[in-house]
Amino acid sequence: MSRRLANLTLDNLEDLPRTCRRCVFWELDPKSREVAEESGDPELEKEAWVSATLLDWGSCGKVAYVDSLPAGYVLYAPPVHVPRSLAFPTSPVSGDAVLMMTARILPDFRGGGLGRMLVQGAAKDLSRRGVRAIEAFGRMSVDDDDEDHGRSRRSSCVVPADYLLAVGFKTVRPHHRFPRLRLDLKTAASWREDVEVALERLLGSMSPEPAFRPV
Repeated sequence: MSRRLANLTLDNLEDLPRTCRRCVFWELDPKSREVAEESGDPELEKEAWVSATLLDWGSCGKVAYVDSLPAGYVLYAPPVHVPRSLAFPTSPVSGDAVLMMTARILPDFRGGGLGRMLVQGAAKDLSRRGVRAIEAFGRMSVDDDDEDHGRSRRSSCVVPADYLLAVGFKTVRPHHRFPRLRLDLKTAASWREDVEVALERLLGSMSPEPAFRPV
């Protein structure tokens, strides 16, 4: 069984799971996303975002393959390329950091170390390009009776804050719903095995937001 990582490009964009392929939660601001999902074409918007980001900045994600089958992915980009990042109460992302948008290992491939492989691949890519840190908006747990619970489900592709803390991220701006956290890439290079296991659990737990959710 062979495993490999590939940069996300227009050529392999269709290898993303359908839910992610049609999801533009991060790629558009909230209003534009609503329009795209109600009367536009989210897949076309996703393709346009990947194309523009590749041209302006370069690689914006990794896709993991087991043999010839896509098994997982991670997406990241500078905040200037991620309109949704401005809609969070703990914005903006630091100027020296890249935003980790979302990531996932598909169910059939969990438990084999692909999460570690994906995150390490992203960290190496960003380090080579002179990036100092990765930041992410964490999602705090919300009780079932919370009046905002519906909105929390709609932002299910936001990384759970507890997992980010478990793998070495530090809170740089607290918030009761969406704290902003940071991981220095020099720290990432020296992760211990237990941290790598936590990363596997992180990526295995995440699911991208389904398209066409009512707002």
